[in-house]
Amino acid sequence: MEKTELITKLKSIVQPYIQDEEAFNNLSENTDFIKDLKINSANLVDVVLDVEDEFDIAIDNDDMEKMLSVQAAMDIVNAKLAAK
Repeated sequence: MEKTELITKLKSIVQPYIQDEEAFNNLSENTDFIKDLKINSANLVDVVLDVEDEFDIAIDNDDMEKMLSVQAAMDIVNAKLAAK
């Protein structure tokens, strides 16, 4: 999947959970979900579930623990999609 398309989809997934509008508007692959967007850990689980639904993939606990930034989410999604 193209990088820009993936970032756009991730952006729409995390939008309901963000606490920092300015960081959201500047979202890039370097954005950290917790530090930059101020998404709490409970909502981060919701983000992971939404990512699973959006891309029809399963994210295991190890990957879930690594999915703390946009880049990590992109890497995990692309790896899961490639393995399908």
